Formats: sequence, structure tokens, C-alpha cells
Amino acid sequence: MHLEIERKFLVIIENWDTSIEGVPYRQGYLAINDKNVVRVRIKGDIATITVKSNEIGISRSEHEYEIPLHDADYLINHLCVSRIIEKTRYKVPYKGKVWDVDEFHGDNNGLWLAEIELDHEQEDVLLPPWAGKEVTGDVKYYNAYLSNNPFHK
Repeated sequence: MHLEIERKFLVIIENWDTSIEGVPYRQGYLAINDKNVVRVRIKGDIATITVKSNEIGISRSEHEYEIPLHDADYLINHLCVSRIIEKTRYKVPYKGKVWDVDEFHGDNNGLWLAEIELDHEQEDVLLPPWAGKEVTGDVKYYNAYLSNNPFHK
């Protein structure tokens, strides 16, 4: 079992380096319930299906598998139970770690989130200058929640 341990922060746009290049992401949810979420994602030319436990907090089980791109496209366009999340993901090295920074588009336009995966829950994190308020565990910043409750609402 793979355990995802991550912390999440809002991004201070004024401190963001606009020259960083990102990868377009499209993702949707095949299931969202009290126990888990099942996500299908296209990131650039790679597609995955992921099952995550639905605990609130810093750690969740995560199982991700690569699938054919045409299968993911079909699942996103025909079988998802909520709105599609569109975003650009930036991979940003900082102090020995790589941060995932997401710039949301569409219904969630204007939202920027940064995530850092940790080796253990007590690991210290050195924050880059663009990392703002911590929102780890705040369900309204989970992608599955945003797919049903867009940022603008």
C-alpha cells in the first residue's frame, strides 16, 4: 500500500516566478464517497487512474496506475460524476524537495495551490517564498471537492 503524505498551501501569486513552464492536467472523478475517491487524470500525454482513501488530513492511501490515453479520455468525457478539473501543474524544486504547484482553470480559475509530499508526517518543511496559508486538511481545497463545489461559488 502506498501512503500519500502531503501538505497543501495557497500560493502567493505576487511571489510566483511566471517563467516556469507547466503541464496541462485534466481530471475527473468516477466515484466520490465517504470511503474513497476514484480519479482519472490526463497529464500531458500520460493517463492514470487513481484510488485514494477519503480521510481528512495529511495522510491517505493512494493507488495509481497508468492506463491508455484513449481510455482516460473516454472516462473523463463520458463517465465522470462531477465537473472536470482543468489546471496547469508546475514542478518546482526547492531545498531538496519538488513541489507541485497547480494553477486552476475553468470553474476554479484564480485558485493556486502548492503541495509537498513528505516522507513522514513529522517531517519539517522549508517553505518557498510563494507558499502562503496552509490549507492541509481543509476539504474545500481537495480536488474532488472542487469538482462539485467550484472555487468561484
